[in-house]
Amino acid sequence: VQLQASGGGLVQPGGSLRLSCAASGTIFSLDVMGWYRQAPGEQRESVAHITSGGNTNYTDSVKGRFTISRGTAKNKNTVYLQMNSLKPEDTAVYYCKARRITISSDARNEYDYWGQGTQVTVSS
Repeated sequence: VQLQASGGGLVQPGGSLRLSCAASGTIFSLDVMGWYRQAPGEQRESVAHITSGGNTNYTDSVKGRFTISRGTAKNKNTVYLQMNSLKPEDTAVYYCKARRITISSDARNEYDYWGQGTQVTVSS
């Protein structure tokens, strides 16, 4: 599975950006897709996740400002992150992650895939 992220850039505080991440190389619906970010000198942190059923989860600092969504039908393995009211502290490299879960009679396996990062810079 390969993940291709895009949509980063430079934006002024209060502005908006939309990130996209498309998965290829699988015919299966990825169970969870999400976004992480890593600022200079900081650990990578989870930003938002969405399941194949549409359940979402956000870190507190982006609630009410960011919206995660997934494509439908043939684009079901594409995830978007709409980022509004951006703040300088949102500046980071944003990474897309996907997880596929397989369950058999005697085992549950999780397979994680990462995309390349896309830089988001919020500055005046």
